[in-house]
Amino acid sequence: MKISLFQGILMGVFGLGALIGLFVFATYTGNSTSGSNAIGSVVIWGTLPQDGMNTMLTAATQIDTTLKGVTYVQKDPATLPSDLASAIATGNSPDLVLASQEELLSLQKFIAAIPFSTLSARTFQSSFVEEGGLYSVAGGSGGYWGIPFLVDPLVLFANRTILSSSGVAKPPATWEALTGLVPNVAVLTASRQISRALIALGTYANVHNARGILSTLFLQTGVPVSSYTAGGVLRGDLGGSTTSGVPPGQAVVRFYTQFADPSKVSYTWNPSLPDSAQSFQSGDLALYLGYASEARYFAQANPNLDFIVSPAPQPATAPARSVYGLVYALMIPRGAKNPNGAYQAAALFTNSGEQAAAAAATGLAPASLSALSAAAPTDPVASVAYAEALYSHGWLSPAPADTDQVFSGMISNVISGRTTLETALSIAERSISALMPQ
Repeated sequence: MKISLFQGILMGVFGLGALIGLFVFATYTGNSTSGSNAIGSVVIWGTLPQDGMNTMLTAATQIDTTLKGVTYVQKDPATLPSDLASAIATGNSPDLVLASQEELLSLQKFIAAIPFSTLSARTFQSSFVEEGGLYSVAGGSGGYWGIPFLVDPLVLFANRTILSSSGVAKPPATWEALTGLVPNVAVLTASRQISRALIALGTYANVHNARGILSTLFLQTGVPVSSYTAGGVLRGDLGGSTTSGVPPGQAVVRFYTQFADPSKVSYTWNPSLPDSAQSFQSGDLALYLGYASEARYFAQANPNLDFIVSPAPQPATAPARSVYGLVYALMIPRGAKNPNGAYQAAALFTNSGEQAAAAAATGLAPASLSALSAAAPTDPVASVAYAEALYSHGWLSPAPADTDQVFSGMISNVISGRTTLETALSIAERSISALMPQ
């Protein structure tokens, strides 16, 4: 008989290390809140917005009343590691931490791994999107740092008014098609000043989500951005070398920076322009690369903005689709007061009903394959997010602020001509490696 994910991951011994000890889960029997089946009080600290998560918890409680004791507290991603360290030190740790893979390395030392005896590799791989594998514990100990919950993939926003007035019927599906649209859509003065831009690419500081956009381009080109050495050390890998032809990392940076080069036909953006999210919100930017969750922000910020959402562009010759996404997981911190209930709650959140409620409340996509294989959502943004969640990928990175500093320096060095492209890429690769935890 086929068992559900929840039943599968509750079977066995729940090992949480020396600080927490071993817990044997009771058999789950439905909506009962009495005895050993009660989840009890579970406090989640997370980086997703409070309103959406509160809405999700209300809906989830209506599906399963055992979740009535689960509460959520929004935390700043930049201070979450230090907040968690202080809470653990003072005996006030939350029971679950909800964050994306971009915070995983910063949080890892505060998290108790879930062993294979509790959540097998087979169950994990058959239950969650491929990107969820980023939460695998490296080395011989095995297990997972968390249970995948939601995915926020990078998508392409398009201003329909600008595209239609420029004779463009639909957003570009490939990077090659996107580049070809620059002369048709971008408006430049005689002195090469940009009065209307096609898309914000080429610079860093004023390109919202530049980190995710560059990550998408690297990953689509087969560059992992970070990888483990044979000795198990995590290092930067920006594809700066190759046995033949142009190194893929150099091709990525050259492609990206061309949009800020006034001498190129693809010139459509420069450092003097406003932040790209603000430009798109104001109706001054034709295309914008952002996360699926941003759709609600734009709709609320400017109700008159006529935009649609489509999948992020792909290389025309790519053998498979790929896009950068933020995969959020529920992790149990060391020192959790109710690790048993926390794990049960996290497991329940992977059920299809709870996943659909979470996706609807937050604007993200489910991380559960069973939820993604259900009927496609009617909402056009959600349908794109659901489809992209299946081929979203990511990489284990230093803290986002540190990654931004490295990537920004690399792009600035190239577009300013301070260093060669090869040197800028090499410096960035070494910088990422130096920032990785040892």
